[in-house]
Amino acid sequence: MASTRNKNTPVNYKLEDRHYKTAHTHIMYENGSNGSAYETRIAGNGLNPGNTPWNKLSTNAADIESFLFGINSTNLVNPAKPLKPELNVLSSADLFEKAPVYMPDNFVHELYQRPLAP
Repeated sequence: MASTRNKNTPVNYKLEDRHYKTAHTHIMYENGSNGSAYETRIAGNGLNPGNTPWNKLSTNAADIESFLFGINSTNLVNPAKPLKPELNVLSSADLFEKAPVYMPDNFVHELYQRPLAP
């Protein structure tokens, strides 16, 4: 039986295929609304900390998490090797620079400075 709908035409197929590819590209965009920032930094002066992606703090984040949860810790056939975390050094994002704090010397009360009241 021949199809009489537009759904099976080559032009409609190409249109839907382009729609799916565009939606996939939009969803999978790394720096989109649900993705990560262009440059990940730690919150500094004047900023509240936000969400940091799990893979930006270290290069072996999955191995660290597995180690902390104790995965493969009781495997007697192939015991887990010692974990060496590979941490990333992140700079901080500051909105303003802090002024230096000047602290006075510790107060020393010397007994000869004030006479005792009779």
